[in-house]
Amino acid sequence: MPPPSEDLPRPGPQPEDAGLDAPPGEGGPLACVLAVGPALEVSVEALFNDPTSPQVHVHAGGQGLWVARMVVALGGRAVVCAPFGGETGIAAAALARAEGLDLRTTQTTGNSAHIVDYRRGTREEVVIMRSPALDRHAQDDLFGTMLVHALEADVCVLTGADPDLGVPPDFFGRLAADLRASGRRIVADLSGDQARAVAEAGGVILKISHEEMLEGGFAGDDAVETLRDAGRALVDGGLEAVVVSRAEDPTLVVTGEDACLVAAPPVTTTQHKGAGDSMTAGIAVGTGRGEPLVDAVRLGAAAGALNVTRRGLGTGRRDQIEAFAGHVEVTRL
Repeated sequence: MPPPSEDLPRPGPQPEDAGLDAPPGEGGPLACVLAVGPALEVSVEALFNDPTSPQVHVHAGGQGLWVARMVVALGGRAVVCAPFGGETGIAAAALARAEGLDLRTTQTTGNSAHIVDYRRGTREEVVIMRSPALDRHAQDDLFGTMLVHALEADVCVLTGADPDLGVPPDFFGRLAADLRASGRRIVADLSGDQARAVAEAGGVILKISHEEMLEGGFAGDDAVETLRDAGRALVDGGLEAVVVSRAEDPTLVVTGEDACLVAAPPVTTTQHKGAGDSMTAGIAVGTGRGEPLVDAVRLGAAAGALNVTRRGLGTGRRDQIEAFAGHVEVTRL
């Protein structure tokens, strides 16, 4: 079942639900975001003083949509290229549009759905329905959709795909190479073979966690010096830069010229999920504005740090994030 037509009326944004308190982003950078695995997210919560009265929240989710949501929160504009279909896809697409995201859809047979229960104070996954694999036709259409709409963007963001979606690593490598050939700036939030394929394409800012550096065989341990040397090897291989998030520790940034640590003020974590995607969005917005990489990473570090203090994934207020970024410290290595 295809998603709703682009011409159908769209519900207005609900900032109190989506966390989108930023002003409209007409003058902000345009980010074209690849979201291979959008999902429908249903969460059940209860107020601490009334645990018997559950509250149900429904949002569009998945890595690419969380990134795009934060792009809009930071005053940017987001065009999202993603597959949607089935009942869950129709609902997820409508919710994404209600948050101000401009969708360019590829038709598929369904999208994943997650039902999560927070009533006991922790994240308990009650139901996980996975998306069917994207067939060759869907993959071809998604590739072409991203390639064409990225031509007007100030920055492109590539987010990954779970193995069950059947998207091969070379999909990301070919797309990165073609976008670079068109002069596009690219921020990629990928891991494993998908990250390796993009690294071989060259000219990309790769955001990756220290765990993913280890799991992907890029680094032998998580010491700063080891991660720095591994990042430098990736840059020598063609990447523009490597940004290694390190949980609560300072983020490592490696370029061809130098390396530095970027540290946000410490905060108490309420929900760590989605913080990395908020960091990616901040880096993309800063890059799209033409800022130096270290300033873009400072914005990303602020967005990620403040996101862990909230329950909403990919949410935040632009004024708070930009003020917080002013307190992010940079230490040269």
